[in-house]
This record gives sequence, C-alpha cells and structure tokens, in this order.
Amino acid sequence: MTRVFSGVKPTGHLTLGNYLGALRRWAEVDQHQADALFCVVDLHALTVDHDPARVRRLSRQAATLLLASGLDPRRCTVFVQSHVDEHARLSYLLECVATDGEMRRMIQYKEKASREQRRGGSVRLSLLTYPALMAADILAYDTDEVPVGEDQTQHVELARDLAVRFNHRYGHTFVVPRATAPKVAARVMNLQDPMSKMGKSDDSGPGIVYLLDEPEVVRKKVMRAVTDSGQDVVYDREERPGVANLLEILAACEGGDPEGLSGGYASYGALKKDTAEAVVEALRPMQERHRELCADPGYVDGVLRAGAEKARGMARPTVDAAYRAIGLLPA
Repeated sequence: MTRVFSGVKPTGHLTLGNYLGALRRWAEVDQHQADALFCVVDLHALTVDHDPARVRRLSRQAATLLLASGLDPRRCTVFVQSHVDEHARLSYLLECVATDGEMRRMIQYKEKASREQRRGGSVRLSLLTYPALMAADILAYDTDEVPVGEDQTQHVELARDLAVRFNHRYGHTFVVPRATAPKVAARVMNLQDPMSKMGKSDDSGPGIVYLLDEPEVVRKKVMRAVTDSGQDVVYDREERPGVANLLEILAACEGGDPEGLSGGYASYGALKKDTAEAVVEALRPMQERHRELCADPGYVDGVLRAGAEKARGMARPTVDAAYRAIGLLPA
C-alpha cells in the first residue's frame, strides 16, 4: 500500500486554508487509500522566537483538530513529532548530506530570515537547517507521497534530492518520495489580500478564517472580502484574484468547478453570501466534534501515545539502517 506522510506546524491557529488544502483531503481520501501518517510537527515551531506555553497549547489544539476533521486512528497514525526521537536522529544525518547552498536557496528561509531581520531580530540556525528536519520527517517512514500545497513542493524536492544522494553515496536506504496536491483550493488566499496565502502565522486576522471561528465571525470575514474592479463575476486568477479566491473556496466547500460556478452570479454580494454560508456549513461538523474531543482530553492523549508508539516502530528500522550505512558504529 502507498505510504503517505504529512504534518501541520503549531505556529498559529489552523485556518480554512489548512482545512480545504490539506486536512479534509487527508480525512476523505488519504487515510482510506494509503498507509497514512499525520503529524503535529512541533519541532518546526522552534525555528523562530516563540512562547513555550503557546507552542504546547497550539500543538494540542492542532492534534485535536486533526481528529475533529475526520482522521480515524483506526485507519491512520496521528502523533506529535517530538514524541518520536527518530525525527531528530535522522535530521542530523541529512544535514551531513545537504549543502549550505541548498539550505540558503529555500524560498521560505529567504522570506522568514528577511522578515526577522526587518524586525531587528536574530535569525536562528534552525531556520536555515529545518528543511533537513522536514526531509527526515518524510524519509524516516519510507514515504511514497507527501500531500502538500504548492508552497511546500520545494521542501519535498529537497527530500527527494537528499534521498537520492544518500542512496548513491551510502547504499540504497530511502524511498524517494513525491509531492501530490489537490486539484481545487490547494492554496486558499487571504480574504483581504488575495495575492497572499491564508497563513496561520499571518497577522492579518480579518482576512483569515480560523477553523474555530464562530459562524457569525466567518460570515463577517467573508462578506468583507476584497473583490476586484468591475461588476461581472468572472473566474480569472490573474486579473480578478479576489473573486477567483471566493469561487475557489465555494467550489471546494460545495463541489463543482470555479469557472462553472461563476456563471451563476450577477453580483459580488450574492457570491459572498453563498460562500460565507458554504464555509459555515463546511466547518460545522468539525467544530462540533472538536467540542466533544475537548470534553474528553484523555481520549486525545491516548491517541497521541498510541500513534507515537506506532510511528516509532515504523521509523526506527529505516533510521537505524541509515546510521549503519553512513558509517556509525552500532550501539
């Protein structure tokens, strides 16, 4: 069976973009068609200045939302990255295979480092090297497919390059993974800035629909979404990014094709209203399940313990093999 790995980083509250671009597909498709692992990648949250208590709180919230979105621990493995030592063990080996140039070419490093420098902060070394940890997350599990948004494909390409290089130098050890992406709403854009992704770490709250937003808050944010000049509802990602974003969200929530849906609207207001209601209804079951899980924290703890134990058993043989292959003396 094809093995799938993906994760969410607890650097902010999960958003509609996370749900439509990733979580829903994991629940509806990947866990049923593959040997799937889904991880809260908390170690990645340490690459920038952070509040330890907030990271713990967001990690638990993210794990609960994964389960609330429909992930079934009887069908897939749900766990927290730091609970499985093999991630950090393999990360160092991959740093020894990667090059400085590869790390510095990563687009997210350039963007985040520049942002930190503008703020007058220092750039942590882990921000430069964390793509090696991300590659370790993937390669430790003999992963075949990594479902990601287009902004993360560069990291999967790096994992592929490191796997091929390691296999060539030290003998075949790793499966070479490939990135996969959903056809619609792979990248939901900010409602106030439709040229930017709806990111959970973004400061622009009015443009971001969070998964735990109350229905009235969701409606207000969608109804205030930035549209474009002109009055016609036309699907054109380049010329009408605001309207295109709403049509893609509506299509992802209700099904259908964004371009086909555009023909049913004579005004932006009608499109916004339907999109708002579609988002509210799409999030309702997940929010109800989240409340149930929060009332039973012991269940979530048990899922994470069992998931980490299972993940550890899956990763350890591959990581041990990598240690032997690269020349380290067995313990």
